[in-house]
Amino acid sequence: MPEEIRAQFEDDRIRLGPEALPELFEQGYFGRPKGKGLELSLVEAAYLLDRSRIKIMRNEKELDFRSFFQAASSMEKGFEFRYVVYKDLRERGYYVQPGRPDFRVYPRGGHPGKGPAEFYVLVISERNPLPLKDIMEPVRLAGQMRKKLMLAIVDEESDITFYEARERSMAGMMAGLENGGMATLLEDRVVLWDTEASRLLHESGFFGKPVGERLQLSLVESAYLLEKGKLQLTDRQGRPVDLPALTARAEQIDEDFELKLGAYRDLREKSLVVKTGFKFGTHFRVYKQVHGTLKVPHSEYLVHAIPLDHVFMPPVLSRAVRLAHSVRKLMVFAYPDDGIGYLEIKRLKP
Repeated sequence: MPEEIRAQFEDDRIRLGPEALPELFEQGYFGRPKGKGLELSLVEAAYLLDRSRIKIMRNEKELDFRSFFQAASSMEKGFEFRYVVYKDLRERGYYVQPGRPDFRVYPRGGHPGKGPAEFYVLVISERNPLPLKDIMEPVRLAGQMRKKLMLAIVDEESDITFYEARERSMAGMMAGLENGGMATLLEDRVVLWDTEASRLLHESGFFGKPVGERLQLSLVESAYLLEKGKLQLTDRQGRPVDLPALTARAEQIDEDFELKLGAYRDLREKSLVVKTGFKFGTHFRVYKQVHGTLKVPHSEYLVHAIPLDHVFMPPVLSRAVRLAHSVRKLMVFAYPDDGIGYLEIKRLKP
């Protein structure tokens, strides 16, 4: 066992002399060279202290692990969660360095100076709400730097679940639209009366649900077809219903209608097939292509539309991603962003 290296606890950093460079930095890539010595972050110092690699002095007094951990957690918000994640990744054999947003993780066989980091890591407590913008900023940073973003969610028992988050490009392979013809707005759906138009619209674009020989359309499908000029809509009394009237009615029934319509429109314009995702607890299930309706393939995505100011609760996010994984789909969140942006989140096994 190497002799413990003496370190000084100053402000929010741990400073060591030049003797720390060969053993800690050059062999283990802990800390950063500073002047002639080495500077450690609080989480690196806690890890090394727990492994008896260093001893930490503060005001001429040596701190044990408990004293140091309590001091560090009072100085750095979220310190205890970051320590759990840092320790876990180090013990898995990764080189880990503090950085934006929380850590940089190097691939096995790589290290600082030999090659680039593979992941940026964002550490999250299961109890803390997570605004969409707090994910998208590191997602975009990681994308710009050609890195992956790892979300490390720490639960109340200090177990960690890892996810990868990234912007997703959505594209399908469906052909153009067929004309739907005359339809009637009922309570919360639309009925297309012409049997041939019903057949063509369902078979060519997987729109609606056949009920007998006629097609029942959802409100979001109907709004899309109406704005594309593929549907003529009336109420039960035969009075014309235009798009603003349909939208106003739909918003009274479904408070998420505007968000859903924006995502639905964008997905359809990207040649994807979009159907309700109710059975999966999401807004939509999405197919790249459907060849007829006799043998419908598995959908590739579950898509949930969220506002730009959406705040994720980690347990809800975990359930959504786990369900998508269990049915062999990717969980994607659609949000308004100069059009529609897509955030994919999936389980990750480091």
